[in-house]
Amino acid sequence: MDLPLLDIDVIRSFVAIAESGGFSRAAVTVHRTPSALSMQIKRLEEMLDQPLFIREARQVRLTPQGEALLGYARRLLKLNEETVGHFLKPALTGQVRLGSPDDVGTRILPRVLARFARTHPAVQVDVLAGRSVDLVQRLNDGDLDMTLVTVGNDGLEPTLGEVVHSEPLVWAGRDGGLAVQRRPLPLSLANQGCAWRRVALAALDHAGIDYRIAYSSEHCAGQEAAMLADLAVAPFPQSLVRPPLRRLDQEAALPELGHYQIALVRGTAGPAHDALAEQVKAAFRDYR
Repeated sequence: MDLPLLDIDVIRSFVAIAESGGFSRAAVTVHRTPSALSMQIKRLEEMLDQPLFIREARQVRLTPQGEALLGYARRLLKLNEETVGHFLKPALTGQVRLGSPDDVGTRILPRVLARFARTHPAVQVDVLAGRSVDLVQRLNDGDLDMTLVTVGNDGLEPTLGEVVHSEPLVWAGRDGGLAVQRRPLPLSLANQGCAWRRVALAALDHAGIDYRIAYSSEHCAGQEAAMLADLAVAPFPQSLVRPPLRRLDQEAALPELGHYQIALVRGTAGPAHDALAEQVKAAFRDYR
């Protein structure tokens, strides 16, 4: 049986409604009337034979089926943009020099670089990994065009750049390990100046938990190695806690660490730089 084809305009309207939480607000975004959007969603629900929104007095919420569709819808819109842009947008050329902390590089940059190479194959992207404070200095010296930084690191202005990502910072350690039970608590931390380190030590001091800094490393891989060997526990982004590591704070009575943020700081402006910046921000939106 031939399956029906989704209308990209309807998909765009669906995403606008889901992200804004209402038909009236979405209507402004897509330049249609609320009644026209309502008809579009009604036809979409009939096509898929699923309810997509729960309609309340002042807002709408996604149903579980709507939440499932939202991921597909966002990917469809991006693929449509890539496809049309490949033929209609003028080819960008040049060079963009991007800085990134190593923990960001392992999570986000592979998909950013792969997609950017497909959409803008004539642009050369040079990536430099390092500490946030050093990357900002390289940006100020003119050696980088833009850089990602961890917000809150020593030597950085708290309002520097545009925040593009936020996620919980949690305690992590080896699944089934004993390090979390030891006192003083053995820690694997980044070097002095790291926001994760400062937040973790302040939280332990406030909670009155004895600790010792067992291992220090500039790179996440060094912190992770100590955890994998069950030699220490560490403050780690929740998204990086993967087996055989596990989150510890909820069961070990360790203090909450709050959220940490990543910001994009730009120097040089230009079409190629704008295009890469937009894809970096889009990659973080997808990562959430």
